[in-house]
Amino acid sequence: MKILIVSQYFWPENMRINELASSLQQRGHQVTVFTGKPNYPAGEYFPGYSLFGCSREQYEGMEVVRIPLLARGRNSHLRLALNYACFAVVGSLLAPFRLRGSFDAILVFAVSPLTQALPALVLKMLGRGLVHIWLLDLWPDSLSATSAVRSKSVLWIARIMSKLIHRAADMNLVCSRGFRERLAALGVSPERIRYLPNFAEDIYGRRVEQNEAARHDALLPAGFRILFAGNVGYAQDFPTILHAAEMLRCERGVQWIIVGDGRASEWLSQEIARRGPEQTVHTMGRFPLEEMPMWYECADAMMVALRSDPIFALTLPGKVQSCMAASKPILAALDGEPARVIQEARCGICVPAGDGTGLAEAALQLSRMHANELRELGLNGRAYFDRHFERQMVIAQLEDCLAAVPGC
Repeated sequence: MKILIVSQYFWPENMRINELASSLQQRGHQVTVFTGKPNYPAGEYFPGYSLFGCSREQYEGMEVVRIPLLARGRNSHLRLALNYACFAVVGSLLAPFRLRGSFDAILVFAVSPLTQALPALVLKMLGRGLVHIWLLDLWPDSLSATSAVRSKSVLWIARIMSKLIHRAADMNLVCSRGFRERLAALGVSPERIRYLPNFAEDIYGRRVEQNEAARHDALLPAGFRILFAGNVGYAQDFPTILHAAEMLRCERGVQWIIVGDGRASEWLSQEIARRGPEQTVHTMGRFPLEEMPMWYECADAMMVALRSDPIFALTLPGKVQSCMAASKPILAALDGEPARVIQEARCGICVPAGDGTGLAEAALQLSRMHANELRELGLNGRAYFDRHFERQMVIAQLEDCLAAVPGC
């Protein structure tokens, strides 16, 4: 098939869409990517990129078409809103001219914001292809849940746009079964909703030799290491994680390691300094995706947390699949669907979202487990991953979805 992927985020940004696009290309499809200038998560353009220039390039045999995109900046709601609007508006204007011919399928990789689907819908209106939205984040619910947007009028407008976008799509692929009811409430017919789970990059499942991880291991304190790796944002509920760390500050054997960056990084550093658990909470900063397996190898357990909110109870974060793929026990503070998956897989301990005391007790329980018990939890997660989230299996399902709509 001739496939167009529309995504505001793409290589060299570390996003799952990179491996998805490469996999489709390797499976014999002709893939084109329509995206912006890379600036996530630091909020500044990557080296070699700017607002203008570099409008076309090649990535692993795929043509990448880039449009001018205002960088999102850091800790600025206005800059973030302009970043979202820029891709939607400029992309809608330029897509018909920058992209050549028609496509068998147009796939929107729908993490926030959902408005990135607008250029794809413009192409659909022009008869250039049918639109499939792979919904990985319920928008704008996630904006209100993280308090990124508090204006009721803005949220109302965003919900109207969300309704129109989903109803205009030829197919809505949902990464969590809980998303079905939300889309149905927007008036999307059941025939236009299909379940397609997320997957983890192959890099998380590869074997790491001890000498590869030695350099990272030397940077970390001794003890039972609980690793949080990924976006340091407001959705990830660091107040609850810090509450648990404070409760265990005298348990020097339990160490909390944070690898990543994001909009809440500055707040997190200030809180660690203010609260005083510097001896047991360590922020390491952001590292390339290629180094993540080494950090995972140094960890005894992986931390996953989301704020207590109905929208997050429906969302299965991709980090859960990554931890499972790496055969690591999971320590989680989650509700709803992600909690169900972890419990069903028997791959860790999950407490309710926002329960800092319960999280501290669970961390202590994991730290006192025998190595064989921890290994069994990790292997349980890997077995569940292979049955439900393995990459080639998911991409084969995606191919079926793209070909299922009449006209593809």
